Amino acid sequence: MALIVQKYGGDALGDKGKGKSRKANDPLFGAQFIPEKYKKIAEIVKRSRGQGHQVVVTVSAMGDATDRMLAMAKSLMPEPPARELDMLMSTGEQQSIALMALALEAAGVPARSLTGLQVGILTENIFGKARIREISTEKLSTALDEGRTPVVAGFQGTTEDSELTTLGRGGSDITAVALAAAINADICEFYKDVDGIFTTDPRICPTARKIERISYDEMLELASLGAGVLQSRSVEFAKNYGVTLHVRSYLHDEPGTFVVPEEPEMEDVVVSGVAFNRGEAKIALLEVPDRPGIAAEVFGRLGAAGIVVDMIIQDIAREDDLNDITFTVSHSDYEKALELAEGLRQDLKAGRVIGDPSIAKVSAVGVGMRSHAEVASRMFKALGDAGINIQMISTSEIKISCVIDEKQLEDAVRAIHKAFESDKRFVGNES
Repeated sequence: MALIVQKYGGDALGDKGKGKSRKANDPLFGAQFIPEKYKKIAEIVKRSRGQGHQVVVTVSAMGDATDRMLAMAKSLMPEPPARELDMLMSTGEQQSIALMALALEAAGVPARSLTGLQVGILTENIFGKARIREISTEKLSTALDEGRTPVVAGFQGTTEDSELTTLGRGGSDITAVALAAAINADICEFYKDVDGIFTTDPRICPTARKIERISYDEMLELASLGAGVLQSRSVEFAKNYGVTLHVRSYLHDEPGTFVVPEEPEMEDVVVSGVAFNRGEAKIALLEVPDRPGIAAEVFGRLGAAGIVVDMIIQDIAREDDLNDITFTVSHSDYEKALELAEGLRQDLKAGRVIGDPSIAKVSAVGVGMRSHAEVASRMFKALGDAGINIQMISTSEIKISCVIDEKQLEDAVRAIHKAFESDKRFVGNES
């Protein structure tokens, strides 16, 4: 008998709105409640219990309910206070847990719905992106001992002052992993509308294959680089607490992808996946005086404004004691970062500022890079043969990332995938 945490996301619980409008009063915008989806999940939980397992369920809000509620708030106030946003958006998960508990009871599975406050998820006193400090296991243990399936609201917690908080985008994933760590669960299962983790997005590259097992570090890199199957903070949490993850489909009972500690044979595979991110922009501050403290001034000012910088390149100083600093930020921060860069140009008496919002980042990830030479040359040759110019490069122990023109992104993904798809992991696992 195993103790399992099962997490079900918005797609598993409801359909997303069909309308393209983001107006709060548009009846086509928002999650569609579909009872059959809840009944299907109830059958999955019932089957797991029938196999002798104890199950804790964590759920997100239905479909795009969170986006719908955000649109409602912004229709009243363009910049709503974070506290009131948390109060509003947490209600989506509360709908889901009540409906899920009802579906389980109707299927003959005793259940108990629990909010973040009721289950004892204590967070920092930060609204919008709180971090979990501790979880009480008393109510979970009581429900399990009574033969019930606890259904816990993801995405939310409470402060010591009983203020309701949310954990940020993907917060329900974090809730599931944190619960699994707190109760020493044997595994944390993520039920999604995909079969598992793939070597890249199958919608772009038809030869992409499902990966059977992937290390925490590889999954963490892929998640942070744009692979949207798992939230990066949840993977980091799983690594820190040794929680085995299983990403699988709610549409069938076939195994998906296991996210586990690194295993020796994983280094036999040079590249385990190709990730990409369209949501970046590039800014260059040209002809900057080459003297100590300049980089600290530039990136200190960006950091103070809450702008996260991804890649950075600083050229070697020229004979005139000037150099260029180029960096990337998210699309959402582009205009703000460009304005700050212009202010820095004036203060530092630099030459000019250039911005480019039409870039993308493509990355190859694999623990095998530690022990295999010529990975970079294979990747760069693949891009060169496809006629794709590399604008920026960054590397880590298990990752190589390149900034390219956004219009060439899909060609780049296919070219890099083809360069490494003869490796064992690419050919050994059929999707």
